[in-house]
Amino acid sequence: MRKIIASGKTVEEAVRNGLLQLQTTEDRVRTVVLEQPSKGLFGLIGVKEAKVELEELPDASDQAERFVREVASAMGLQVTVSRSQTKEGLLLVVQGEGELGQMIGRRGQTLDALQYLTTIVANRYSDKPIRIVLDAEDFRERRRKTLEELSDRLAGRVVKTRKEVVLEPMSPQERKIIHSQLQHHPDVRTFSQGDEPNRRVVIAIQDRNVKG
Repeated sequence: MRKIIASGKTVEEAVRNGLLQLQTTEDRVRTVVLEQPSKGLFGLIGVKEAKVELEELPDASDQAERFVREVASAMGLQVTVSRSQTKEGLLLVVQGEGELGQMIGRRGQTLDALQYLTTIVANRYSDKPIRIVLDAEDFRERRRKTLEELSDRLAGRVVKTRKEVVLEPMSPQERKIIHSQLQHHPDVRTFSQGDEPNRRVVIAIQDRNVKG
């Protein structure tokens, strides 16, 4: 992190001068007052300006991106990471020339684990909770469509057989996709059962006697 020493007639002015040099805001720096201003002899001779040290604080987004790149490098992958803010949280998209399948893993399990670790890293450097969404090769969107199609297909089976279907264990994000897809279905309902990490979605026939 960058660290500078700035001066001014007052401590406040010294801080402002330092922030201008760093092109940042006061909440993104650690400030140490090195010298208080003094007027010197008779208020005229030996006037000393205030002197402060400003050190940039680590940025949570930067640290999250750096962590993903380091993990990818340890896996032998050369990647770039782009980021954007979405309603779901901070989206980090990994792109690379090689095959990123090993970063995604079976049904996204490796990607989910890396997303969890990246979230922990980011929140070490933030004073408010940050949610990280990690994606590679558009896996999240492809997985969402797959789960929505699976939901519709299994709902049809439940209606036909009148027997509930228990899906494989899924992450909270994936269970949410199933619930959302079928929340307005006229003939079936969904609920989750079990404990993490083996919590599953159940699709069952709608009980007409249950209200709400």
